Parts: sequence; C-alpha cells; structure tokens
Amino acid sequence: MRSEKKYKPAILPVAAIAALWLSILFPACNNQGCTDNHNALPLMGFYAVTTGEDGRPAEQAISLDSLDIGGVGAPDDSLLVSSGERTGSLYLPFRYNTPRTAFFIRYNYKAQGLDKPVFNDTITFTYDSEPYFASEECGAMYRYRVRQVVYTRHVIDSVAVSDSVVTNIERERFKVYFRVANLGQGTDNGTLEVPDDPDRFGEIDMGDHGGERKGGRQ
Repeated sequence: MRSEKKYKPAILPVAAIAALWLSILFPACNNQGCTDNHNALPLMGFYAVTTGEDGRPAEQAISLDSLDIGGVGAPDDSLLVSSGERTGSLYLPFRYNTPRTAFFIRYNYKAQGLDKPVFNDTITFTYDSEPYFASEECGAMYRYRVRQVVYTRHVIDSVAVSDSVVTNIERERFKVYFRVANLGQGTDNGTLEVPDDPDRFGEIDMGDHGGERKGGRQ
C-alpha cells in the first residue's frame, strides 16, 4: 500500500531543538567567537538504498515528513522531530553522565499501517564520555567515543558509522537507511515498506576502529 506522503530533500534546522534538549542535560558553552558547534552534537542523515547506473547498490538521501523522534526517557514535549516536519537529518544530543543514550523513531504513516507501536524503531548508542578542550574560543566540553550501536530493524534497514569520535566539528557521523520501495531518481517519491518480520535488530561494535562501519543484519 502506498502512502500519499512524499519525500522532498531538505535538512531541517533542528540544531536549535537539539541544543534546547541538550541544555537540560548539561550546561552549554557560551563563549563568543566559536565558529564550530558549542557542544559535541553528532549529525545523522537519512538514506535509502537504490541501484546505481552501474547496477550496483547505491545510497540516496531522502527526507521523511511523518516521524516523531526523541530521546528514550526524555520528556514527551522535548521531541527532536515532530510529525509534519520534513526531515532529512538531525542532531542527536548524547547524555554525558551516562554510558549510553537511546532514541526512538515513531512512524505516523497511517495509510501504510506503520503507525502501530510494533513498528517503532530504537537506536541505542554506547560510548565513553571524555572532557575535551576544543579551543580558546569554544572552550571545554565533552566529546564521545562511540563503542557500540544497537538498533531495531523494523522500518530501519541498517545504520552506518563514518566516524566514531564525536566532537564539536560539524560533520555527518551516522547514517540510517530506511526500507523504501518504488524509489525513483528523485527523493520526492517512494514509499516506506511495511516489514514482513519486525523482530529483527542490527549491531555495530566499533572496538578500536574509528573509521566507517555499517551495521550487520540479524
């Protein structure tokens, strides 16, 4: 069943929402003259897997417009993304005083039957928190060394980590690949797929490697 919702490439300005959520967790740096982020906020982008011109699998950036995304255990009114907002990427504020932070993704695609709680996805990051002096302008903050990523595979197909060390330097460190059917050349078409087996999960163990890694399927 196809949803009437369509994708449109966009990057939502959710840094402000993430910063507000993060300010609840620990005080932010207020120094002037800092050209990078004032806190270590990893950026996660949304993708689908398609077929390239050479016939090989290729990734394609997408945006979704019917998601609720928030921190597990955070107040309900502190969602990072709310349904109705087109989202192609978002910042993920980590808790510095715990070894892991989890985020939920709730799908509000009623026409496809994806609005049931059984299809909700969760991504859990396990990491080490390290005090870090970024620069004289940006001051001191925490950076994070991601050790493991565990995620459900309901509508998520897989997750990739391009850099396991999260600092205040802005770059896309995580990619989440969604199950998308009928994806054409543009990012404004295609539909999320209803999983035939929702009881699946993926896991990435970084070990001592900080380079790009993509989660396996189980």
